[in-house]
Amino acid sequence: LSKFRLSAFVVSTAAAGFVLGSPTSMDAGKLAATCAGTMLCSASANALNQVVERAPDGTMRRTAGRPLPSGRCGAGVAMAFAGACAVSGVGVLAIATNETTTALGAGNIALYAGAYTALKRVHFLNTWVGAVVGAIPPLMGWAAANELGTLDPGAFVLASALYLWQMPHFMALAYMGKDDYVNGGYRMLSHPMFDKTGRRVAGVAVRNSLALLPLGVLACAMGVTTSPFAYETLALGAPLVAAAAAFYAAPSFPAARRMFFGSLLYLPAFQALACLHRVPRDHTVDAYESLRQASANFPWHCVPFAAAYDWSPERERLKQFRSRALGPALSETSVAPFPFLPLPIPSCPHDRAYAQGGESRAS
Repeated sequence: LSKFRLSAFVVSTAAAGFVLGSPTSMDAGKLAATCAGTMLCSASANALNQVVERAPDGTMRRTAGRPLPSGRCGAGVAMAFAGACAVSGVGVLAIATNETTTALGAGNIALYAGAYTALKRVHFLNTWVGAVVGAIPPLMGWAAANELGTLDPGAFVLASALYLWQMPHFMALAYMGKDDYVNGGYRMLSHPMFDKTGRRVAGVAVRNSLALLPLGVLACAMGVTTSPFAYETLALGAPLVAAAAAFYAAPSFPAARRMFFGSLLYLPAFQALACLHRVPRDHTVDAYESLRQASANFPWHCVPFAAAYDWSPERERLKQFRSRALGPALSETSVAPFPFLPLPIPSCPHDRAYAQGGESRAS
């Protein structure tokens, strides 16, 4: 009834949001409570979804074995389970976190079990509503990580990744199970009424796969992660774009399956790398400084590969050492994150102010 594996995946996204939104020292107790509350809210939404869809689920091979259509569980028991999970999940979030996290958890139950579930049999835009549902748990984690429950712009990097990632992931699933969805009466984009060839479904996957590529750069620009994450996400996203492009070039079940499994690998890696390269939220980050112009010999200009650790006494001492060792001309560039990607970034006139404790910066 809880769709345990799906709910566990949802919890992982909330946990990643908590880690990214935390200061240097994370509150393990609050993280555990956030995960528990998110798990219960997800279980409630999934159970309510199955109560509403028990009849169409029985007509689909993929879902016929679920508790309600198979007769292993009655609707009354499922409703009681959903209610208990909703009350306990929202209660845990209310006690252990803050109003923002609690409101997002309760709202997501309503959005999934209400708007998304109802829209599935009406219009293919249900997929886009479902993507919003999937993007909310990382916001819950981020909000829970701070006492005030604030969501600054950096919170939406991981949420955007979840929203965009769901399109290649679900479009592959919708194409592979299109006959099942037709039998169940669901209006997915893969329905022959909307897409007879599969190219429309594949086109959505390609666009969203491409949109994932710059998220690493955006994370660096907003001071959410350090510089290597920008390169790693480009390398991580390239195979997913290639799989989506292959699916678009020749829509087929094998091509959709490759894209589906590629998407399953992408998101856990994205989350793990983001947490590995995170910038604690108690560090001062200036977005303008993160958007410094890259070297003239690099084909992109104004690419944000700077990170919060650029503004530190250690960097100031390194600049002075290099100035003595290399001379003023060479010392005006900084070392790229990787030796095979020579991206010298011009030094910034405000670095010294940051290194000296955040003094007023010149305009």
